[in-house]
Amino acid sequence: MTKAGEVIFDDYHFFNDVCQYVDQAAAFTNHDKGLLEQIKACNSVYHLQFPIKKGNSFEIIHAWRVQHSHHMLPTKGGIRYSDIVNEDEVMALAALMTYKCAIVNVPFGGAKGGIKINPRNYTAAELENITRRYTVELIKKNFIGPGIDVPAPDYGTGEREMSWIADTYLTMNPGSLDALGCVTGKPIALHGIAGRREATGRGVAYAVRECVSVAEDMKALGLTAGINGKRIIVQGLGNVGFHAAKFLSEEGGIIVGICEFDGAIYNVNGLDVNDVVKHRKETGSILGYAKATSEFKNSAEGLEQDCDILVPAALENQITMANVARIKAKIIAEGANGPTTPDAADFFIKNGGMIIPDMYANAGGVTVSYFEWLKNLSHVAFGRMDRRYDETNNLNILSMIESTTGVTLTPQQRAMIAKGPSELELVNSGLEDTMVRSYHEIREIKNVKNTGSLRTAAFVAAVDKIAVSYMNMGIWP
Repeated sequence: MTKAGEVIFDDYHFFNDVCQYVDQAAAFTNHDKGLLEQIKACNSVYHLQFPIKKGNSFEIIHAWRVQHSHHMLPTKGGIRYSDIVNEDEVMALAALMTYKCAIVNVPFGGAKGGIKINPRNYTAAELENITRRYTVELIKKNFIGPGIDVPAPDYGTGEREMSWIADTYLTMNPGSLDALGCVTGKPIALHGIAGRREATGRGVAYAVRECVSVAEDMKALGLTAGINGKRIIVQGLGNVGFHAAKFLSEEGGIIVGICEFDGAIYNVNGLDVNDVVKHRKETGSILGYAKATSEFKNSAEGLEQDCDILVPAALENQITMANVARIKAKIIAEGANGPTTPDAADFFIKNGGMIIPDMYANAGGVTVSYFEWLKNLSHVAFGRMDRRYDETNNLNILSMIESTTGVTLTPQQRAMIAKGPSELELVNSGLEDTMVRSYHEIREIKNVKNTGSLRTAAFVAAVDKIAVSYMNMGIWP
């Protein structure tokens, strides 16, 4: 284990870190050693490579799809496009997806995909070619399908890429009734679901809000209960970071710092996230933002500024023994996967901090992906069957109340009370309930079993659920 302030070496192994967390959690369970080894293992690792034409030459593309656990099917996990993607990273992310799904009670096994490219170096046509070819390769190996393995967006991908995947799968599976369930994170026009784009960031906001609402835990950190007035630094202004910052500020949090790959900005009185995004669109960078009182060319310095809550929502391995001693936040809410190394996490907690673990905090995306998958299999949008019935029923009740009490409501009041839920409202309600219930389940395990951290408690919850699934399959007595 390295000491605070030392530089971490380049032989970082993300998958080993995840397995280490499982081993720590296993000490609080009584499961068979062989079963625990099966739970940790990646069941299927597919490394593929294929050529694409770029300009007047050919380029070999390296890509992966990993199915970590088949204790439940289909497997589920995003696809990321990044020039630092490697097999170890994809295996680790697939494993985290397994535990993440178990924690929030989503009935999927974990999977993950990655293509080793920098999307900025390719035209839209070239990216489409790469995405469709990748999909074809997955289809040929039976690594994609609504009952087999269901990808989703991740770092470097979004609705556009998911549309290409869905269209390719439909083309190669004509007449397949549930074909659109082969991928989630699709645009609404292609039978996606309202709220999926912002789901991960919204889930992070719900996780933070629920954590800081427990007065007893906040008192131990020297903080007051509630999100209102809490100073927050967010690393990453992509889909997850932007929406986490947006919803946290709407809940009353103060976004004092924003860190991006090209630098960081800070203002103790708060930053307007939407205004920062507007500035970045106009200039290409968050740097130079007029309302920032401090600016850092080194993005890592932004993490070390004064705040109550730090939300790393970019990539893994951002908080290490090289910088954790300089982190001033009392709470780290992991919006990204694996942003804190195990030794840094131990150091932070032993020095009085709290970490809301990634496998719970960023589970909003897979939760709403589950809702989208259900929508695709049922072929009915949420709220379509009962929204008008609910509105009519509510209006009848209001009319009865008005006639018996003599109270007359305004048209605006009647519309507000009678309104039936939209798909977005139902999705957000389901997501909020999932995050609230899961947090208190994890917290109870932490307190009852004295696990020392929410992360270990979360892994205990996940391992117990996965073990039960395997035992119900008759593999273990």
